Amino acid sequence: MDPGLPIRYALAMKVWLKLLIGSLLGVLLGFFLPYENQTILSGLAWFEGLALRIGRYTAVPVLIFSLTIAIYELRQDGQFWKLVFQSFLIIAGSALFVITMGIIVTLIFTPARIPISIEEQLSMVSLGVSENVLELFPANMFSALVSESLYLLPVYIFAFFLGMGFSYDRNYTKPVISLTDSLSRIFYYIASFFSEILGFVMILLAAYWAIRYHGVIRAKVFRDLILLLGTFSVVLGFGILPLFLYALQPKTNPWIVLYGSLGPAIAAFFSGDINFTLPVLVRHVKENLGVRRRSNTVTISLFTIFCRAGSAMVAAVTFIVIIKSYISLKINPADIFSIGGRAFLISFFLARHPGDGAFAALGVLCLGFGRGYEAGYLILKPLAFYLIAIGTFLDVMLASFGSFALAKINGFQEEKSPRHFI
Repeated sequence: MDPGLPIRYALAMKVWLKLLIGSLLGVLLGFFLPYENQTILSGLAWFEGLALRIGRYTAVPVLIFSLTIAIYELRQDGQFWKLVFQSFLIIAGSALFVITMGIIVTLIFTPARIPISIEEQLSMVSLGVSENVLELFPANMFSALVSESLYLLPVYIFAFFLGMGFSYDRNYTKPVISLTDSLSRIFYYIASFFSEILGFVMILLAAYWAIRYHGVIRAKVFRDLILLLGTFSVVLGFGILPLFLYALQPKTNPWIVLYGSLGPAIAAFFSGDINFTLPVLVRHVKENLGVRRRSNTVTISLFTIFCRAGSAMVAAVTFIVIIKSYISLKINPADIFSIGGRAFLISFFLARHPGDGAFAALGVLCLGFGRGYEAGYLILKPLAFYLIAIGTFLDVMLASFGSFALAKINGFQEEKSPRHFI
């Protein structure tokens, strides 16, 4: 038997299958490891950090050059601002729908109360809106490219101005446009290589996820909340959201779109990190869903920055559970609208939290609501990884479906056969 055959077979597998197999192996490993051993937990936490760095490694280069070219090409066709406007309409509509659905489901199927036990010191949680605005325009324009921050909006702003600048005078910009286009394709190829090997990385991420989940399940405190969020997210992400694609013309098979989005969905759930998932998402939307680069990078950038409706919905749901844990009375309807409205606004301002969106949103909800609930989010700190996983999964599904829908509407999408999916 050829010793290299298993390796060649593994490389030939579809990306989503590699990610799934790696995740399942990691989950099995995590459940067999002792969840109370701090040495093992510390080791897995270190490996998680390494795995996330590997996944994020190509995100900035592939996005900055692809986004620059996409903005230039859309401006040449006069379609850039139209696509941006349509993106924000879908972002706002999806945030309103997802958050409203989450609140309604929680009020109907309210989980059991969670024992109030806060031993940790209250820490201030902030969206850092003022700091975010300042960072959009650093003193040195190029510093946006070399920063190690996970906040990618300054990078997108740089790409925006560079893409706009390409329209200045073709006699001067043509060589730079060609170079940027070549770099876009080179880094896309590099990112494709990394997405092929992420199956091995997922073993580490899933193992750390599973060992924490094992410990939480054994505690039996959060079982109802875990079941509610898990069931609702599966129904929403794999059932309800794809149904909206039936409205597109010409007629679209939403289940093929769902199948083409499985890779990013798996990566998002076990990593809990938007930036980790970005290269996988860009590649799947392009090669599986047939979305052209000029639309793909623009819409994905907008959705992953501003459309964090999944994370905001998880925060709203868990905050209602926290309130019900403190009091046995029904929640005032005015408070329900207040929670929903705050969650809606928060969904647009989670750009600085690519890896902890849902828990950061919950902390902001608690601190902003006041009335003695400021420290309420701390009772869910052991479950933070699960809340983040659910929120990121839904955020990525919205980005994938939204990018496909916008490309279909504007003629930037070509049909792909499922047998040719990566």
